[in-house]
Amino acid sequence: MGKRRLALCAGVLAVTAFGPAACAAYAADGGGVSVVPATSAPGGDIALRVTGCDAREAVAQSPALVSDARLTPGDGDGLTGDGRVRSTLTAGTYTVTVACDGTEHKGTVEVVRNRTPAAGAEPSAHPSPVAPVNAGAGGAARDLADGPERHGPGTAQTVVALALAGTAALTVHRTARRQARRGHRRTG
Repeated sequence: MGKRRLALCAGVLAVTAFGPAACAAYAADGGGVSVVPATSAPGGDIALRVTGCDAREAVAQSPALVSDARLTPGDGDGLTGDGRVRSTLTAGTYTVTVACDGTEHKGTVEVVRNRTPAAGAEPSAHPSPVAPVNAGAGGAARDLADGPERHGPGTAQTVVALALAGTAALTVHRTARRQARRGHRRTG
């Protein structure tokens, strides 16, 4: 009986751990506008991506952008494009809207003013290379550095993780049942 409880607890734990991630991944893949980087200084360039849009072209609009950004099919799913943040903006969060297939998809970009360093402070180094070296994979480092950032697992990875967790729980349960039957046969 203890092994059945263990298998049941493992299954409940898997659903508890991966269930919210699956819902969040599904919602994220459901058709929002992502902005990379999500925080930009005035005058900065940003990359835009909209998912959940079946059109071949769309336009991103925002009071934060110098002009409307044209989005076209890019690498992977969704439509992508580039925009530039107005240099005269004050700090704050601005909405980016894409109208596609009769539906509005929304995202945000946060605009922050550059802070001036304190007197005598050393300038900080860049956290990552500014110009990646064309090393390995035929220069893929430059392509990856310029591409949009991906955050967290996608829907496919979450579904696979849930399937593996369920299979593991089922295996533990079946093994426990086999061992329990063998124990009853030997004692009986």
